[in-house]
Amino acid sequence: MKVDTLLRLSVATAIVTIVLKTAAWWITGSVGLLSDAMESLVNLVSALFALAMVTIAARPADDDHPFGHTKAEYFSSAFEGLMIAAAAIAIVWAALSRLAHPQPLEGVGLGLVLTVASSALNGALAWKMMAVSRERRSIALEADARHLYTDVWTSAGVVVGVLLVQATGWLWLDPMIAIGVAANIVREGARVVWGSVDGLMDKALEPDLQARIDATLARFAETSVRFDDIVTRRAGSRRFLDMHMHVPATWTLGRAAALRGEVEQALMREVAGLRASIQLLPSNVEARFKAHEDAT
Repeated sequence: MKVDTLLRLSVATAIVTIVLKTAAWWITGSVGLLSDAMESLVNLVSALFALAMVTIAARPADDDHPFGHTKAEYFSSAFEGLMIAAAAIAIVWAALSRLAHPQPLEGVGLGLVLTVASSALNGALAWKMMAVSRERRSIALEADARHLYTDVWTSAGVVVGVLLVQATGWLWLDPMIAIGVAANIVREGARVVWGSVDGLMDKALEPDLQARIDATLARFAETSVRFDDIVTRRAGSRRFLDMHMHVPATWTLGRAAALRGEVEQALMREVAGLRASIQLLPSNVEARFKAHEDAT
């Protein structure tokens, strides 16, 4: 399934869950269920923004963006983290008001049924989105999936809390649950934002991918051929690799270029979405990039 298709499904699911959870809050009067509905509203706005960013990220490279637009997905996850923080502030505000003026809950049974139904929808969608995000390496889809998982656990906590309020009669417990929900989504929001910032700083490839690259290069390494200055980075769903390949100075350019082409193709077959760039150098020549960096 395509990333944009899943995000459109996320938008539709968010609308349904907002209706269900808002109805649950309206029936029961629980500020805990209100906080759950507000988080679903964040899901809707975030999914819409993620869809816009994924559309931009899918654009091909052009003269102004020769490496493509894939980093646009990082803006989606950052925006989602900020939306989560805004929702947490609103939830705490509502919870403090209810804490000052406790109210009994009504129609709890029907309200909880609606909440559980919406959580089941979110859970199924989150599972599918997470699986596809790993396959397509989409940080926007992963951020949305993680947020939906958080929503599911939040709903579970709210349901348990509402049941405890009914069993104990402790009305103050309802707003305290809402404050707990706010704390939990702030934690998740911080993690999403950090993932976005980390990605924008051109982080190296994952260790398992690095190991696959090393294994591929080992197949080509000979006594007369060696590889060094291997540098990798991530940009959304794309992966980039730059390195030097040293060959004997006596080789013809055609022979060296043919081997380089074989290495590049092998690397790109091994790591999906990889763009490999290899600079040819004679065996007796060493690049001095680090010395240049130190001097500047």
